[in-house]
Amino acid sequence: MHNPETMRTYIALLRGINVGGSGKLPMADLRALLSELGAKDVQTYIQSGNAVFRHGSSARTLTPKIRAAIAAAHGFEPATLLITAEELRSFADANPFPEAVADPKTLHLFLLANAPTSPDLQRLAQLAAADERFELRDRAFYLHAPSGMARSKLAAQAEKHLGSPTTARNWRTIAKLLDMTAP
Repeated sequence: MHNPETMRTYIALLRGINVGGSGKLPMADLRALLSELGAKDVQTYIQSGNAVFRHGSSARTLTPKIRAAIAAAHGFEPATLLITAEELRSFADANPFPEAVADPKTLHLFLLANAPTSPDLQRLAQLAAADERFELRDRAFYLHAPSGMARSKLAAQAEKHLGSPTTARNWRTIAKLLDMTAP
């Protein structure tokens, strides 16, 4: 049993869940899997693989266990990024485009698995539409795309040119996840 004082609040961001016809993972199943792994106070948000919970293990230890549990139960192993509530708050506080929060569907936070060692920001700038703005800060890539993500060439190639696996969420989701982590 984990000591409640050593438990941290985590946000699990699963990539490619319930998109198209693949990666089917009902959120009730995700909550059950996380609970079986010892997670407490498990909550999920929308069907795209966002979970908030408390756990006593490190993210490094817990991430492969989550992936393996999903693989065993559902036959696929989604890319999983596990960050603490403090990390998410820090990334949100560092948002370089605070005015874009007013239209949260246009502002996206790409969370990177690792800080990129040689991102090709020049190529990303070439891909950016006239109304798009972006900024890379450590493991966070911020994209303001007023015309939408669906037609953004920059968004489609961000991971390739950043050189690190990513998962992106719009600002509405970021705000909701932050609300869910509040004590």
